[in-house]
Amino acid sequence: MIKNESSADRIARLVIAAIAVVIAIATGGALAVVLGVVAVIMVATAATGFCPLYRVFGINTCRRSPGQA
Repeated sequence: MIKNESSADRIARLVIAAIAVVIAIATGGALAVVLGVVAVIMVATAATGFCPLYRVFGINTCRRSPGQA
């Protein structure tokens, strides 16, 4: 997997995941489950630096030097 997320993008995903977890804990029910899943996906993509949806839509926020693939 080639990284397609910049550092700023990865930090934003972690912040969004943290907010989703706080809201999930505060609300409970079905919304908590949905927000928990969103948080897990956001943390996983931030940790790997790869977003499958970015690949599908051809988005790349990761800067690379000209010599890198």
